[in-house]
Amino acid sequence: MAGTYSQIYIQYVFAVKGRQNLLQKPWRDEVFKYIAGIIKGKGQKPIIVNGIADHVHVFVGLKPAMNISDLIRDIKNNSSKFINEQNWIQGKFSWQEGYGAFSYAHSQIESVYQYIANQEEHHRTKTFKEEYLDFLKKFEIQHDEKYLFDWLED
Repeated sequence: MAGTYSQIYIQYVFAVKGRQNLLQKPWRDEVFKYIAGIIKGKGQKPIIVNGIADHVHVFVGLKPAMNISDLIRDIKNNSSKFINEQNWIQGKFSWQEGYGAFSYAHSQIESVYQYIANQEEHHRTKTFKEEYLDFLKKFEIQHDEKYLFDWLED
């Protein structure tokens, strides 16, 4: 009996609620490692998790049996619970509603990896809003700005 083999590459982009700069350097990598663990625990392949203080990029090799929306729901729910349990911030941490999900070919893995790895440098010259709108334009995704993230004017 023949099997089915596939790998779907998805980059998720999502923001801290209110676009607050809450993901602080002293513990940010712990959150990224935790997110990678969530992905592994769901039987998926974490390629890279990185971001800056107000948003995160997650690049995943996804098996077709996993829904894109189910994985991001689990990532956001479990990681916000983890952050709150660590008491790293005053008040309650949460992610903003919504996310971006962008698909790539196997031949693009290295360039997407490098892009995500260099987030801090990248955001010295481009705001998160500019970056996100560029993704929507590049992938030809119709959108209404009033339904996007809550933007902080940089």
